[in-house]
Amino acid sequence: MDMAMRVTQGQRTFPGLHLLLVLVLSACSSRLMVDANSWWSLAMNPIQRPEMYIIGAQPLCSQLTGLSQGQRKLCQLYQDHMVYIGEGAKTGIKECQYQFKNRRWNCSTVDNTSVFGRVMQIGSRETAFTYAISAAGVVNAVSRACREGELSTCGCSRTARPRDLPRDWLWGGCGDNVNYGYRFAREFVDAREREKNHPRGSEEHARTLMNLQNNEAGRQFPIPQAGLEIKLGDSPEAVYNLANVACKCHGVSGSCSLKTCWLQLADFRRVGEFLKEKYDSAAAMRIGRKSKLELVNSRFNAPTPEDLVYIDPSPDYCLRNETTGSLGTQGRHCNKTSEGMGGCELMCCGRGYDQFKIYQHERCHCKFHWCCYVKCKRCTTLVDQYVCK
Repeated sequence: MDMAMRVTQGQRTFPGLHLLLVLVLSACSSRLMVDANSWWSLAMNPIQRPEMYIIGAQPLCSQLTGLSQGQRKLCQLYQDHMVYIGEGAKTGIKECQYQFKNRRWNCSTVDNTSVFGRVMQIGSRETAFTYAISAAGVVNAVSRACREGELSTCGCSRTARPRDLPRDWLWGGCGDNVNYGYRFAREFVDAREREKNHPRGSEEHARTLMNLQNNEAGRQFPIPQAGLEIKLGDSPEAVYNLANVACKCHGVSGSCSLKTCWLQLADFRRVGEFLKEKYDSAAAMRIGRKSKLELVNSRFNAPTPEDLVYIDPSPDYCLRNETTGSLGTQGRHCNKTSEGMGGCELMCCGRGYDQFKIYQHERCHCKFHWCCYVKCKRCTTLVDQYVCK
Protein backbone atom coordinates (compact mmCIF):
# COMPACT_ATOMS: atom_id res chain seq x y z
CA MET A 1 0.00 0.00 0.00
CA ASP A 2 1.56 3.32 -1.02
CA MET A 3 1.92 6.46 1.12
CA ALA A 4 -0.94 8.30 -0.59
CA MET A 5 -3.34 5.45 0.25
CA ARG A 6 -2.22 5.34 3.89
CA VAL A 7 -2.72 9.08 4.33
CA THR A 8 -6.15 8.86 2.70
CA GLN A 9 -7.19 6.09 5.06
CA GLY A 10 -5.78 8.03 7.98
CA GLN A 11 -7.95 11.00 7.10
CA ARG A 12 -11.09 8.92 7.53
CA THR A 13 -10.14 8.07 11.12
CA PHE A 14 -8.16 11.20 12.10
CA PRO A 15 -9.40 14.22 10.13
CA GLY A 16 -6.53 16.42 11.33
CA LEU A 17 -3.73 14.07 10.29
CA HIS A 18 -3.44 15.36 6.73
CA LEU A 19 -3.37 18.98 7.89
CA LEU A 20 -0.68 18.15 10.49
CA LEU A 21 1.42 16.42 7.85
CA VAL A 22 1.19 19.44 5.55
CA LEU A 23 2.21 21.81 8.35
CA VAL A 24 5.22 19.66 9.30
CA LEU A 25 6.41 19.42 5.69
CA SER A 26 5.94 23.17 5.24
CA ALA A 27 7.98 23.88 8.37
CA CYS A 28 10.79 21.60 7.18
CA SER A 29 10.79 23.22 3.73
CA SER A 30 10.85 26.66 5.32
CA ARG A 31 13.85 25.71 7.50
CA LEU A 32 15.76 24.36 4.53
CA MET A 33 15.09 27.55 2.63
CA VAL A 34 16.35 29.69 5.50
CA ASP A 35 19.47 27.55 5.90
CA ALA A 36 20.12 27.79 2.16
CA ASN A 37 20.16 31.60 2.19
CA SER A 38 23.54 33.21 2.68
CA TRP A 39 25.15 36.65 2.78
CA TRP A 40 27.20 35.35 -0.15
CA SER A 41 24.17 36.26 -2.26
CA LEU A 42 25.35 39.90 -2.04
CA ALA A 43 27.98 38.88 -4.58
CA MET A 44 25.35 37.56 -6.97
CA ASN A 45 22.99 40.52 -6.53
CA PRO A 46 25.38 43.49 -6.42
CA ILE A 47 24.24 46.72 -4.83
CA GLN A 48 23.90 49.18 -7.68
CA ARG A 49 23.28 52.45 -5.83
CA PRO A 50 25.47 52.78 -2.73
CA GLU A 51 24.50 56.44 -2.41
CA MET A 52 21.07 55.27 -1.30
CA TYR A 53 22.53 53.80 1.88
CA ILE A 54 21.87 56.72 4.19
CA ILE A 55 21.06 56.83 7.90
CA GLY A 56 17.62 55.47 8.62
CA ALA A 57 17.12 53.79 5.24
CA GLN A 58 16.12 50.52 6.89
CA PRO A 59 13.88 49.30 4.05
CA LEU A 60 16.97 48.95 1.84
CA CYS A 61 18.63 46.60 4.32
CA SER A 62 15.45 44.59 4.64
CA GLN A 63 15.44 44.06 0.88
CA LEU A 64 18.87 42.42 0.84
CA THR A 65 18.52 38.64 0.72
CA GLY A 66 20.56 36.18 2.74
CA LEU A 67 21.23 38.32 5.81
CA SER A 68 20.65 36.94 9.29
CA GLN A 69 18.99 39.07 11.94
CA GLY A 70 22.31 40.20 13.37
CA GLN A 71 23.74 40.95 9.93
CA ARG A 72 20.67 43.00 9.07
CA LYS A 73 21.19 45.11 12.19
CA LEU A 74 24.81 45.71 11.19
CA CYS A 75 23.58 46.67 7.73
CA GLN A 76 21.37 49.34 9.26
CA LEU A 77 24.29 50.74 11.25
CA TYR A 78 26.93 50.49 8.49
CA GLN A 79 24.99 50.77 5.27
CA ASP A 80 27.92 52.13 3.27
CA HIS A 81 29.84 48.92 4.08
CA MET A 82 27.41 46.62 2.29
CA VAL A 83 28.77 47.31 -1.19
CA TYR A 84 32.21 46.18 -0.07
CA ILE A 85 30.89 43.10 1.72
CA GLY A 86 29.35 42.13 -1.61
CA GLU A 87 32.64 42.85 -3.39
CA GLY A 88 34.51 40.78 -0.80
CA ALA A 89 32.15 37.84 -1.29
CA LYS A 90 32.55 38.13 -5.05
CA THR A 91 36.35 38.19 -4.73
CA GLY A 92 36.21 35.08 -2.55
CA ILE A 93 33.95 33.22 -4.99
CA LYS A 94 36.16 34.06 -7.98
CA GLU A 95 39.27 32.93 -6.13
CA CYS A 96 37.55 29.72 -5.07
CA GLN A 97 36.66 29.00 -8.69
CA TYR A 98 40.24 29.69 -9.76
CA GLN A 99 41.77 27.41 -7.12
CA PHE A 100 39.35 24.55 -7.87
CA LYS A 101 39.04 24.91 -11.65
CA ASN A 102 40.78 21.55 -12.19
CA ARG A 103 38.94 19.70 -9.41
CA ARG A 104 35.80 17.59 -9.58
CA TRP A 105 34.09 20.16 -7.39
CA ASN A 106 34.91 23.46 -9.04
CA CYS A 107 33.13 25.92 -6.74
CA SER A 108 30.23 26.32 -9.16
CA THR A 109 27.50 28.79 -8.29
CA VAL A 110 24.03 27.37 -8.86
CA ASP A 111 21.67 30.26 -8.01
CA ASN A 112 21.56 33.78 -6.62
CA THR A 113 20.21 32.88 -3.17
CA SER A 114 22.11 29.91 -1.80
CA VAL A 115 24.96 30.61 -4.27
CA PHE A 116 26.61 27.17 -3.98
CA GLY A 117 23.47 25.14 -3.38
CA ARG A 118 22.88 22.18 -1.09
CA VAL A 119 26.52 21.07 -1.17
CA MET A 120 27.25 23.69 1.53
CA GLN A 121 24.94 21.88 3.96
CA ILE A 122 27.64 19.21 4.25
CA GLY A 123 30.51 20.11 6.60
CA SER A 124 33.20 19.01 4.14
CA ARG A 125 36.68 20.25 3.25
CA GLU A 126 35.18 22.16 0.32
CA THR A 127 32.70 23.92 2.58
CA ALA A 128 35.55 24.79 4.96
CA PHE A 129 37.54 26.42 2.16
CA THR A 130 34.51 28.37 0.94
CA TYR A 131 33.85 29.88 4.37
CA ALA A 132 37.51 30.80 4.79
CA ILE A 133 38.00 32.41 1.37
CA SER A 134 34.76 34.37 1.71
CA ALA A 135 35.76 35.77 5.10
CA ALA A 136 39.17 36.65 3.64
CA GLY A 137 37.47 38.48 0.79
CA VAL A 138 35.53 40.70 3.20
CA VAL A 139 38.69 41.64 5.12
CA ASN A 140 40.37 42.48 1.83
CA ALA A 141 37.53 44.62 0.46
CA VAL A 142 36.76 46.53 3.67
CA SER A 143 40.43 47.20 4.45
CA ARG A 144 40.99 48.76 1.04
CA ALA A 145 37.73 50.71 1.14
CA CYS A 146 39.01 52.34 4.35
CA ARG A 147 42.25 53.33 2.64
CA GLU A 148 40.37 54.81 -0.30
CA GLY A 149 38.14 56.92 1.96
CA GLU A 150 34.92 55.15 0.94
CA LEU A 151 33.71 54.41 4.49
CA SER A 152 32.66 56.95 7.09
CA THR A 153 33.92 55.02 10.13
CA CYS A 154 37.52 54.30 9.12
CA GLY A 155 40.47 55.73 7.26
CA CYS A 156 44.10 54.85 6.53
CA SER A 157 45.87 52.21 8.57
CA ARG A 158 47.25 53.26 11.95
CA THR A 159 49.22 50.08 12.44
CA ALA A 160 52.37 50.51 14.50
CA ARG A 161 55.72 50.56 12.79
CA PRO A 162 57.07 47.01 12.19
CA ARG A 163 59.79 46.07 14.64
CA ASP A 164 62.40 45.15 12.04
CA LEU A 165 61.84 47.99 9.58
CA PRO A 166 65.20 49.76 8.94
CA ARG A 167 65.58 52.85 11.09
CA ASP A 168 66.16 55.24 8.22
CA TRP A 169 62.88 54.27 6.53
CA LEU A 170 59.86 56.42 7.32
CA TRP A 171 56.66 54.69 8.39
CA GLY A 172 53.66 56.53 6.97
CA GLY A 173 51.60 56.88 3.85
CA CYS A 174 48.04 55.64 3.56
CA GLY A 175 47.98 51.91 4.12
CA ASP A 176 45.23 49.30 3.97
CA ASN A 177 43.36 49.36 7.27
CA VAL A 178 43.73 45.66 8.05
CA ASN A 179 42.86 46.23 11.70
CA TYR A 180 39.43 47.66 10.92
CA GLY A 181 38.81 45.19 8.09
CA TYR A 182 39.54 42.27 10.41
CA ARG A 183 37.28 43.56 13.20
CA PHE A 184 34.34 44.39 10.93
CA ALA A 185 34.59 41.11 9.02
CA ARG A 186 34.62 39.23 12.32
CA GLU A 187 31.47 40.98 13.52
CA PHE A 188 29.55 40.67 10.26
CA VAL A 189 30.55 37.23 8.97
CA ASP A 190 30.36 35.51 12.37
CA ALA A 191 27.03 37.13 13.31
CA ARG A 192 25.03 34.37 11.60
CA GLU A 193 26.84 31.65 13.53
CA ARG A 194 26.83 33.37 16.91
CA GLU A 195 23.09 34.00 16.93
CA LYS A 196 22.32 30.29 16.48
CA ASN A 197 21.22 28.49 19.63
CA HIS A 198 21.72 24.81 18.90
CA PRO A 199 21.95 22.35 21.81
CA ARG A 200 25.53 22.00 23.01
CA GLY A 201 27.13 18.83 21.73
CA SER A 202 24.69 18.43 18.85
CA GLU A 203 25.67 18.00 15.20
CA GLU A 204 24.31 21.48 14.49
CA HIS A 205 26.51 22.89 17.25
CA ALA A 206 29.53 21.12 15.76
CA ARG A 207 28.80 22.71 12.39
CA THR A 208 28.58 26.15 13.98
CA LEU A 209 31.98 25.66 15.64
CA MET A 210 33.40 24.46 12.33
CA ASN A 211 32.13 27.54 10.50
CA LEU A 212 33.56 29.89 13.13
CA GLN A 213 36.98 28.19 12.98
CA ASN A 214 37.13 28.44 9.19
CA ASN A 215 35.91 32.04 9.15
CA GLU A 216 38.77 32.94 11.50
CA ALA A 217 41.30 30.99 9.43
CA GLY A 218 40.31 33.07 6.40
CA ARG A 219 40.70 36.31 8.31
CA GLN A 220 44.16 35.39 9.53
CA PHE A 221 45.81 35.71 6.09
CA PRO A 222 49.07 34.20 7.36
CA ILE A 223 51.26 34.71 4.30
CA PRO A 224 55.00 34.62 5.23
CA GLN A 225 56.54 37.92 4.22
CA ALA A 226 60.29 38.37 4.65
CA GLY A 227 60.12 37.82 8.41
CA LEU A 228 58.03 40.95 9.04
CA GLU A 229 55.63 40.38 11.90
CA ILE A 230 52.93 42.99 12.36
CA LYS A 231 50.77 42.52 15.44
CA LEU A 232 47.48 44.40 15.66
CA GLY A 233 46.72 45.73 19.10
CA ASP A 234 42.96 45.18 18.90
CA SER A 235 43.31 41.48 18.18
CA PRO A 236 46.41 40.13 19.96
CA GLU A 237 45.63 36.59 18.89
CA ALA A 238 45.97 37.50 15.24
CA VAL A 239 49.53 37.91 14.03
CA TYR A 240 49.43 39.12 10.45
CA ASN A 241 52.40 37.87 8.49
CA LEU A 242 50.36 38.47 5.37
CA ALA A 243 50.93 42.15 5.05
CA ASN A 244 53.33 43.47 2.48
CA VAL A 245 55.21 46.56 3.53
CA ALA A 246 55.10 48.69 0.39
CA CYS A 247 57.71 51.43 0.08
CA LYS A 248 58.27 54.41 -2.20
CA CYS A 249 61.60 56.08 -2.92
CA HIS A 250 62.20 59.81 -2.63
CA GLY A 251 65.29 61.65 -3.74
CA VAL A 252 66.99 63.56 -6.54
CA SER A 253 67.17 61.66 -9.85
CA GLY A 254 65.79 58.53 -8.28
CA SER A 255 68.57 58.30 -5.72
CA CYS A 256 66.21 56.77 -3.14
CA SER A 257 67.86 58.71 -0.34
CA LEU A 258 64.60 58.45 1.59
CA LYS A 259 61.99 55.68 1.78
CA THR A 260 58.39 55.98 2.94
CA CYS A 261 56.65 52.70 3.76
CA TRP A 262 53.10 51.67 4.61
CA LEU A 263 51.01 48.57 5.24
CA GLN A 264 49.59 46.91 2.14
CA LEU A 265 47.58 43.72 1.86
CA ALA A 266 49.10 40.86 -0.07
CA ASP A 267 47.74 40.07 -3.52
CA PHE A 268 44.58 38.02 -3.03
CA ARG A 269 45.89 35.24 -5.27
CA ARG A 270 48.51 34.51 -2.62
CA VAL A 271 45.80 34.34 0.01
CA GLY A 272 43.91 31.85 -2.16
CA GLU A 273 47.02 29.73 -2.66
CA PHE A 274 47.73 29.68 1.06
CA LEU A 275 44.17 28.69 1.96
CA LYS A 276 44.28 26.03 -0.75
CA GLU A 277 47.28 24.51 1.05
CA LYS A 278 45.28 24.65 4.28
CA TYR A 279 42.43 22.87 2.46
CA ASP A 280 44.77 20.04 1.51
CA SER A 281 45.87 19.64 5.15
CA ALA A 282 42.47 20.32 6.77
CA ALA A 283 41.82 18.50 10.05
CA ALA A 284 38.95 16.03 10.48
CA MET A 285 37.06 16.95 13.64
CA ARG A 286 34.13 15.74 15.75
CA ILE A 287 32.21 17.14 18.67
CA GLY A 288 33.72 16.05 22.01
CA ARG A 289 32.36 15.45 25.49
CA LYS A 290 33.02 19.06 26.48
CA SER A 291 30.96 20.27 23.50
CA LYS A 292 34.11 21.36 21.70
CA LEU A 293 35.61 20.17 18.44
CA GLU A 294 38.31 17.55 18.86
CA LEU A 295 40.48 15.66 16.38
CA VAL A 296 39.12 12.43 14.97
CA ASN A 297 42.70 11.14 14.97
CA SER A 298 44.49 12.25 18.13
CA ARG A 299 47.89 11.42 16.64
CA PHE A 300 47.80 14.66 14.63
CA ASN A 301 48.55 18.10 16.01
CA ALA A 302 45.59 20.18 17.13
CA PRO A 303 44.58 22.82 14.53
CA THR A 304 45.73 26.40 15.06
CA PRO A 305 43.51 29.44 14.34
CA GLU A 306 45.05 29.46 10.85
CA ASP A 307 43.97 25.90 10.00
CA LEU A 308 40.83 24.66 8.26
CA VAL A 309 38.66 21.98 9.84
CA TYR A 310 35.80 19.79 8.65
CA ILE A 311 33.34 17.39 10.29
CA ASP A 312 31.87 15.46 7.33
CA PRO A 313 33.49 13.46 4.53
CA SER A 314 33.21 15.03 1.09
CA PRO A 315 30.34 13.77 -1.05
CA ASP A 316 30.93 11.97 -4.33
CA TYR A 317 31.40 14.74 -6.88
CA CYS A 318 31.61 12.33 -9.82
CA LEU A 319 27.88 12.00 -10.42
CA ARG A 320 25.03 14.47 -10.22
CA ASN A 321 23.16 14.09 -6.93
CA GLU A 322 20.23 16.33 -6.02
CA THR A 323 20.41 15.29 -2.36
CA THR A 324 24.04 16.30 -1.78
CA GLY A 325 24.02 19.09 -4.35
CA SER A 326 26.80 17.55 -6.44
CA LEU A 327 26.69 18.66 -10.08
CA GLY A 328 28.82 15.74 -11.31
CA THR A 329 31.62 16.00 -13.86
CA GLN A 330 29.71 15.05 -17.02
CA GLY A 331 30.46 17.65 -19.70
CA ARG A 332 33.53 19.03 -17.88
CA HIS A 333 36.66 19.74 -19.93
CA CYS A 334 39.72 17.69 -19.02
CA ASN A 335 43.40 17.42 -19.92
CA LYS A 336 44.23 14.18 -21.70
CA THR A 337 47.97 14.34 -20.94
CA SER A 338 47.70 15.27 -17.26
CA GLU A 339 47.89 12.71 -14.47
CA GLY A 340 46.60 15.24 -11.92
CA MET A 341 43.07 16.03 -10.76
CA GLY A 342 42.42 17.90 -14.03
CA GLY A 343 43.39 14.89 -16.13
CA CYS A 344 40.70 13.01 -17.99
CA GLU A 345 41.15 9.81 -15.99
CA LEU A 346 40.49 11.42 -12.62
CA MET A 347 38.14 14.20 -13.71
CA CYS A 348 35.89 11.79 -15.60
CA CYS A 349 35.93 9.23 -12.77
CA GLY A 350 36.81 6.41 -15.18
CA ARG A 351 33.75 6.97 -17.39
CA GLY A 352 35.83 7.99 -20.38
CA TYR A 353 35.72 11.15 -22.46
CA ASP A 354 34.77 12.48 -25.87
CA GLN A 355 37.25 14.17 -28.18
CA PHE A 356 36.43 16.91 -30.67
CA LYS A 357 38.19 19.75 -32.45
CA ILE A 358 37.47 23.47 -32.34
CA TYR A 359 38.89 26.50 -34.08
CA GLN A 360 40.69 28.85 -31.70
CA HIS A 361 41.25 32.48 -32.64
CA GLU A 362 43.94 34.65 -31.10
CA ARG A 363 46.13 37.68 -31.79
CA CYS A 364 49.57 36.88 -33.14
CA HIS A 365 52.63 38.34 -34.91
CA CYS A 366 52.23 41.64 -33.09
CA LYS A 367 54.52 44.52 -34.12
CA PHE A 368 55.09 47.92 -32.59
CA HIS A 369 54.88 50.82 -35.06
CA TRP A 370 56.44 54.23 -34.45
CA CYS A 371 54.65 56.12 -33.14
CA CYS A 372 52.71 54.72 -31.28
CA TYR A 373 50.55 51.67 -31.80
CA VAL A 374 50.74 47.88 -31.94
CA LYS A 375 49.40 46.00 -34.93
CA CYS A 376 48.60 42.29 -34.74
CA LYS A 377 47.39 39.60 -37.07
CA ARG A 378 44.57 37.19 -36.25
CA CYS A 379 45.66 33.57 -36.21
CA THR A 380 43.34 30.57 -36.28
CA THR A 381 44.39 27.14 -35.08
CA LEU A 382 42.60 23.82 -34.80
CA VAL A 383 42.89 22.41 -31.28
CA ASP A 384 41.71 19.22 -29.58
CA GLN A 385 39.19 19.36 -26.75
CA TYR A 386 38.29 16.58 -24.34
CA VAL A 387 35.01 16.41 -22.43
CA CYS A 388 33.95 13.91 -19.77
CA LYS A 389 31.21 11.43 -20.68
